[in-house]
Amino acid sequence: MSTTGYVSALDLFSVGIGPSSSHTVGPMRAGRSFAEEIRDLGLLADVGRVETRLFGSLAATGLGHGTPDAVLAGLEGLEPETCDPAAVRDLAPALESRGTLRLLGESPVPFARGDLVLAPLTRMPEHTNALSFEAFDGAGSSILRRVYFSVGGGFVVRQGDEEGAVPEREAPLGFASAADLLAVCDREGLSIAGVARINEEFLHGEEALDAGLDDRWSAMESCIETGLATGGVMPGWMKVPRRAHDVATHLRRVEADGGAPDVPPQWLQAFALAVNEENASGGRVVTAPTNGAAGIIPAVGHYAGRFLGVSRDALVGQYLLTAAVVGSLYKRNASISGAEAGCQGEVGTAASMAAAGLCAVLGGTPRQVENAAEIAMEHHLGLTCDPVGGFVQVPCIERNAIAAGTAVSAARLALLGTGEHFVSLDTVIETMRQTGRDMSTNYKETSAAGLAVNIVEC
Repeated sequence: MSTTGYVSALDLFSVGIGPSSSHTVGPMRAGRSFAEEIRDLGLLADVGRVETRLFGSLAATGLGHGTPDAVLAGLEGLEPETCDPAAVRDLAPALESRGTLRLLGESPVPFARGDLVLAPLTRMPEHTNALSFEAFDGAGSSILRRVYFSVGGGFVVRQGDEEGAVPEREAPLGFASAADLLAVCDREGLSIAGVARINEEFLHGEEALDAGLDDRWSAMESCIETGLATGGVMPGWMKVPRRAHDVATHLRRVEADGGAPDVPPQWLQAFALAVNEENASGGRVVTAPTNGAAGIIPAVGHYAGRFLGVSRDALVGQYLLTAAVVGSLYKRNASISGAEAGCQGEVGTAASMAAAGLCAVLGGTPRQVENAAEIAMEHHLGLTCDPVGGFVQVPCIERNAIAAGTAVSAARLALLGTGEHFVSLDTVIETMRQTGRDMSTNYKETSAAGLAVNIVEC
């Protein structure tokens, strides 16, 4: 048995709400965790006030990402997997108006605007996505304080915990790198998805695994359908129009008139736009591996099913598992957090995962799959995270549409080769990590440079 380098697909792909896995889903989970600890310590009745502080990137772009609403929703006991997205939207002003916060939905404590503090210039050494909760009794004395880090993809780590940023999993076929993974495939005579299935069934059992994967793919498909059916504008001062609905309407007309050769790739882009417009509007999405990059894997998979003849069973059982294995390597050896690595860590990783999954379902060997993943990331290196206004809209939504096309191209290129190539996936992952380390903080989800400061707010 080995715990080395394995992150479960059911952890990496989690159902939540938009607009951000690290700024919405993670903070909500942290808030609920803190409230549950208060309850478990028998302190609910003693709490007279709770103060929340957001640091670094969480504070810099928190308003556009809905972070204040999310942390308060978590304190009130909501979970991203099951909550009504409408119950989270604009929760902070609603609680301020009400004057009370209900811990876990049952224990009311006073709440005022000053109980939620933004500190964008304070960056904790462990991670820029940091937040703290402190509970005080009626006399103003602190009774419990905790610091959490939202490390990307909805994963949350409490300061001082030994688990680290990645859930350690004991698995029969462990691997720490792509080279290790290929060696396991060779030794066992398995595909990458085959390696994943053995590990996942060990962790969850066959029935729970299949149900979990099916649930996540169904959520991805539902998100595409909802996004294609919904028009209007997205939240925020920019009033960015939703485009997927109009694109889909146009493409249906073209198809009704006999079609055109470029219709399938246009649908691919429409699928990605649909998901990320839903995400930007706070709707139900699946982290893949993050919310900001949530459109790429669903779009490529949906495209493969509709235009390339790939069965739903193959998408659920092979495409998602292959993509998850590649995502686990990025999670383990670099980062999937835009606040830590820039958009290369989110959109680049998602494109790499999708390329690998597509290559696999189109018959690629493990080495061709590894090559597809490498090609997709190689051409996202250095991509900055500079969301205008802190919203996950511009340039984020279109980046998903373009990256979906890159993923398909990468898979096609890999399938044309033998699997032998000059730059390994491990090399490109390490290069991404180094590039993220060297990248200015201004370009890592702080909205302090790039497009974020060159678009005039009006």
